[in-house]
Amino acid sequence: MSVPAAYLGIVLIWSTTPLAIQWSAQEAGYSFAVLARMAIGFAVAGLIVAAWRIGLPLHTRARRAYLLGGLSLFGAMALTYWGARFVHSGLISVLFGLSPLITSMLARIWLNEPPLRPSQFAGVLLGIAGLAVIFLHDHGVARTEAPAGLAAVLAAVLIYSGGLVGLKRIADDSPPLATTVGTLGVSLPLFAALWWLADGQAPADIGTRSLAAITYLGVFGSVIGFAMYYYVIKHLDASRIALITLVTPVIALLLGHLLNGEAIGLRLAAGTTCILGGLLLHQVPSFQRRLARS
Repeated sequence: MSVPAAYLGIVLIWSTTPLAIQWSAQEAGYSFAVLARMAIGFAVAGLIVAAWRIGLPLHTRARRAYLLGGLSLFGAMALTYWGARFVHSGLISVLFGLSPLITSMLARIWLNEPPLRPSQFAGVLLGIAGLAVIFLHDHGVARTEAPAGLAAVLAAVLIYSGGLVGLKRIADDSPPLATTVGTLGVSLPLFAALWWLADGQAPADIGTRSLAAITYLGVFGSVIGFAMYYYVIKHLDASRIALITLVTPVIALLLGHLLNGEAIGLRLAAGTTCILGGLLLHQVPSFQRRLARS
């Protein structure tokens, strides 16, 4: 697989994931929906690894990657599924658009990457301003519990960004599908415990749309998407990987509007514009370096 193809695949999958999360949990409940997704993903990835005889490395770095990946996956997904009940799907992708800014600051601490340049610092400030506008926004949310939902998704972004930087620091060289199986294997008991504590009962009836969304997330979101994600981690720096979220919020907002009837108010559009503008400012030094090389 080429790196550009994997990168494009991640963009497409991540753009559709927020809407699929909402649809999957509408009739199944958030805890069962995320558990079913991860169980399907673990089964499919395990079968592929066994059929292709990829093997599951168990050396020290691999075990550390599985553990960190599983814990960060559980934290990020559990909070995202819980918060998705109260905010629109496009807004979830917008908040995850902050991950490049958070990732760069964490990478500065953990990976000893160069300090932020003035344009990058301005991008961080603009992103924070966009976040503030969105938190004051009252038309891009679904219920009165929206502040708690927004806070949960933002916490998920922090955990996701920390996991990304941590995996780059571990620098495990295991096959991406093996990393996917190991990560899902670590997280699956945690999701089962969450479902047991939150509900403990399988839904009596799941509609076609919810079932299709769970299956899509299990196969594409949890296997193909994760495998591509771990693949590009090995070939690209952390800030460039997180740049994927510069594109996905726009696509996710449009999909939520067209397919789920989600309104895009003036404040939500303004906050999204601030965040995307901040991401562009943050990436200016990277663009300049690439132009200089060419």
